[in-house]
Amino acid sequence: MDKVLVTGGAGYVGSTLVRILLRNNYSVRVIDRLDFSGDSLIGIYNHPNFEFIKGDLREEEIIDGVLENIDHIVHLAAIVGDPACAEQPEEARSINWKASKMLYDKAINQGSIDRFIFGSTCSNYGKMNGEKFMDENSELRPVSLYAELKVKFEKYLLNSNTGNNLTPTSLRFATAYGLSPRPRFDLTVNDFTRHLYSGKELVIYGRQFWRPYCHVYDIGRAILKVLESSAKNVDHEVFGVGDTEENYQKDMIVEELLNFFPEADIKYVQKEDDPRDYRVDFSKIKDQLNFEINKTVPDGIQEIKSILEKNILSNPYDPNYENI
Repeated sequence: MDKVLVTGGAGYVGSTLVRILLRNNYSVRVIDRLDFSGDSLIGIYNHPNFEFIKGDLREEEIIDGVLENIDHIVHLAAIVGDPACAEQPEEARSINWKASKMLYDKAINQGSIDRFIFGSTCSNYGKMNGEKFMDENSELRPVSLYAELKVKFEKYLLNSNTGNNLTPTSLRFATAYGLSPRPRFDLTVNDFTRHLYSGKELVIYGRQFWRPYCHVYDIGRAILKVLESSAKNVDHEVFGVGDTEENYQKDMIVEELLNFFPEADIKYVQKEDDPRDYRVDFSKIKDQLNFEINKTVPDGIQEIKSILEKNILSNPYDPNYENI
């Protein structure tokens, strides 16, 4: 049974991934600072193949400890999102770059670790400049500290010399949505659904800007696919994670929402200064790894609406459900 270290395993993507790995007969060790509590781990805490370590990856001795007897690493721990990094710039630099580099260097030096999968972002593309679609070969134009740090570490990883010991892969996630053991409502689809279900006016800025979207469960499935693909197909490679048909402008998301909330109160505010605007072609992960998504934006809207209707979350506006 291979053992996978998932950094940030109590987070939105991490807590989803850990369950996928356990179901697929992996042993899992999670390290997390638990900035947003560890509630997402309660359901698996006593699983015989699960181990949890509370710690900060900026501490060298912590890294040395968590790497013991590890076969693969999925590195998700980070200050996540443009607003959170803008609010905590030095924290972001120390975690998203310095700690990531130290973890990766130690993984190479360990000599026995097989895979290193890095959770990057499509925010790396920044803004289209006449392109119809961006892809893995496009110029990266990060317009936020969050994306700048992702690009910096991604370049370090992809240009690294690991010999025959370690296979690194970077995954540029589309904007996530959907249910996770650690809910988040500061994500566009989830946030819009929460607002309309609650009967609040939904104010939309920058209705014309493009983004790709991917369900958090499909992001977890993509990580598993990379983990189980042959090394020659993923070694020093970068893949976008999503589906080309799942690029949306906010107007288009509203059209989907109106199918569920026909009486919605929606207000548009013109905004021209958002620097992020990109559509992404995800052909590479489909063609090279035979990966396809299982869920679409309407599926995500439906499940968020359903969980709110059944009062499974007592307060969807709880600050713990946001990253800032």
